[in-house]
Amino acid sequence: MTWDHVRLPPRRREAHFGDRIVTCFADRPADVPAVLDAAVADRPDAEALVCGATRLDYRGLRDRCGRVAAGLARRGIVRGDRVALLLDNRPEFVVTLFACLHLGAIAVPLGTRLQGPEIAYILDHCGARLVVHEDALADRLPPGCAAVALADFALLEPEAAPPPAARPGEEDTAVILYTSGTTGRPKGAMLSHFNIVHSLLHFQHCMGIAPGDRLLLAVPASHVTGLIALILAAVRGQACLIMLNGFRARDFLALAAAERMTHSLMVPAMYNLCLLDPDIEGLDLSAWRVGGYGGAPMPQATIARLAELLPGLGLMNAYGATETTSPATMMPAHLTSGHPDSVGLVLPCADIVVADAEGRAVPPGHAGELLIGGPMVVRGYWDNPQATAENFVAGFWRSGDVGSIDPDGFVRVFDRVKDMLNRGGYKIYSVEVENVLAAHPGVIEAAVIGKPCPVLGERVHAVVARRDPGLDAATLGAFCAARLADYKVPESFTFSDDPLPRNANGKLLKRALRAEFAG
Repeated sequence: MTWDHVRLPPRRREAHFGDRIVTCFADRPADVPAVLDAAVADRPDAEALVCGATRLDYRGLRDRCGRVAAGLARRGIVRGDRVALLLDNRPEFVVTLFACLHLGAIAVPLGTRLQGPEIAYILDHCGARLVVHEDALADRLPPGCAAVALADFALLEPEAAPPPAARPGEEDTAVILYTSGTTGRPKGAMLSHFNIVHSLLHFQHCMGIAPGDRLLLAVPASHVTGLIALILAAVRGQACLIMLNGFRARDFLALAAAERMTHSLMVPAMYNLCLLDPDIEGLDLSAWRVGGYGGAPMPQATIARLAELLPGLGLMNAYGATETTSPATMMPAHLTSGHPDSVGLVLPCADIVVADAEGRAVPPGHAGELLIGGPMVVRGYWDNPQATAENFVAGFWRSGDVGSIDPDGFVRVFDRVKDMLNRGGYKIYSVEVENVLAAHPGVIEAAVIGKPCPVLGERVHAVVARRDPGLDAATLGAFCAARLADYKVPESFTFSDDPLPRNANGKLLKRALRAEFAG
């Protein structure tokens, strides 16, 4: 099974990033700013962005981006500088993003749920020259860092002509997105213009995003899904982006109906929450044509109920990661109901090899680690050659996921090689949480596992061998909350006065812990 049912632009093989040979779209934008330029040239008066009372057409959006680019330039930002965005889902995020790219600078989006130590590490690691941030988050910034709060954002919009666009090379880094790693420290994936453009073309053609469509952003703008699959994909499709700050099912549904939303991309838990809202049956959601999802399987009951309530909605599973600039596979909507256990087909320019422990390709239908290649796969991690060497081989990213590709081309993901939790689409590396727990003086050692949850998929559970018998869940939870994003904080604890179970080699037996606490 292939993408023959979709009319795709011509493709060809090209050499990139030194030693990679990848399949590329032959006719493509030169860089990300060119995507916005094309939308302005073709549809200057078309609605581009809606957020609360703010409505911008494409001409107005580019004008704001140009003024902010002038303001950033006046503050000394030049090509190659890193500018961090600590912003929620709001127009300023989109404007600052394009302003940075106009100057050839590198945007570094930060999750607004990150805490002070996490933010400080990222800013220091990437060498950020400036942070544009929410007013309420100023106390999370390290002392002395250069910053612009939203209260002063107007100062970045002088009535001056924007500087000339600094056209980058397509392999230049456009965005650095930090993703947790097995060492417990986040790694900065370098998303190039080349990577991003190919993902946008995949979304445009395989998800059918076209002028007049309306995409609703209900996941964080700072996440690869929000940034690539919704914000930038909307611009490439010359569609309208509708921004929702913080997901609540009732708000999402009401906004979707009022704005005639055509496309969504969320985790299955969010669709489940929508179905639980009694108002869904009374709203006009007839414009909702495509429901993308990823991060977890969609329950068969959810698929059936959505088909009953919204017969015009096509569900499309997608699988990818920050390192693949969002999608590597996608399920055509007309095939979803027949393949609910699959994450779809390999995208037209992508390449997936299923490999055994020795790196040898296995036959169709056999399980192994998914190695992902293609023009969407990033060059590596910012200032981290060791992690780059460990995670990338011959141009393929080692996903750490165990899966298979059947003879018909459908990809399945069975498990994770890496010890990672999945809480409602948020990926959490247990070692990162364990490192924080171990820093508490009352903790001897800790193991973090996922407890099954029918809504979120998994919840974070910590098994703690404690030094202090008086140490309780409230104390340890507060300790973690000051150091970790809220979704990483354990929601339940089991305390033990005995050492945690280990095998003969001293390795922690997490499988035994999962079995014990699976209920």
